[in-house]
Amino acid sequence: MAGHDKPRRNADPADPVEPGTEPESADERRRRRAQFLRELNEARELRERVQPRRARAARMRQQMRMRTFRW
Repeated sequence: MAGHDKPRRNADPADPVEPGTEPESADERRRRRAQFLRELNEARELRERVQPRRARAARMRQQMRMRTFRW
């Protein structure tokens, strides 16, 4: 029973990660998410240019998944 006396970090999920920080607003979250999606898209485009065969195979797999997905 040695592992039961450890303090739990962030026991309450409603608490912010760092003490003293306020939760971010919806606008800030949307801005960060839009930035992330832009960077993700840019990384995908770069990967397609650098590894065209692998990117083509990934596109084909994605198309097959979409074709076989049941709505």
